[in-house]
Amino acid sequence: MLTALWPSHWSRQQRSNATLVSAVVLMVLALMLLGQMLSFLPEPIGPNAQAFSDGARTTLWLTLVSGSVGLALGTAAALARTARWAALRYLASFYIWVIRGTPLLVQILFVYFALPALIPGLNLPDFAAAVLALSLNVGAYNAEAIRAGLLAVPRGQTEAARALGLGRAHVFFDVVFPQAFKIALPPLVSNFVALLKDSSLAYAIGVVELTNVGNRIQSATFQPIATLTTVAVTYLLLTTLVTQISNAIEYRFDVEGRSQ
Repeated sequence: MLTALWPSHWSRQQRSNATLVSAVVLMVLALMLLGQMLSFLPEPIGPNAQAFSDGARTTLWLTLVSGSVGLALGTAAALARTARWAALRYLASFYIWVIRGTPLLVQILFVYFALPALIPGLNLPDFAAAVLALSLNVGAYNAEAIRAGLLAVPRGQTEAARALGLGRAHVFFDVVFPQAFKIALPPLVSNFVALLKDSSLAYAIGVVELTNVGNRIQSATFQPIATLTTVAVTYLLLTTLVTQISNAIEYRFDVEGRSQ
């Protein structure tokens, strides 16, 4: 982990900030230089280096957009699951039940092919359809992680805050939610890293992301070993850098409860 590279006398916040900046810079450099580095490799990688680079950018962009929307959906669904109104609880439970009980590939195909038939005039581009399906999927898993965090906050914290005269909104946003978010952070991070790999299923509806690029090249060149190895290594590079960013966020919030 990059946080171990910084001077020991630095504070937790300084180490976290340095790790975040370093990981983001490395991510940008990797995406900028990926095409140039792959161009030095023999066929079929070298001549298609730019296609791999473009596919990696699309994969990362798809993950970032879907992950952001999925976090908002997950938070809303978790709040609905713990709401006082039964209708909201049932609606959120139904959403989570359906999404978690069906394969992601089926969800992507449903959004792209079936949703326009159900809602005439709604013809989503392949990228937008993939974002919607991935967001709905990761949102359901995020909802359960956040709900678990909300339920893990001791009831005494809420009662003490109310005894001090805080209103319901202040109790939630100033006392309950910060603690719940800290508890839910590790599974949320795990969901985001998994989303980066799950985004490969977007190839099924024609999104030209990393897996789609690799599949097209190996089909045209009949060299699956070199092509798919390059795809796998690129995914490994992206997930490693994303993990460093997520680890820095966990370190900043002291998820493990360490003071050092």
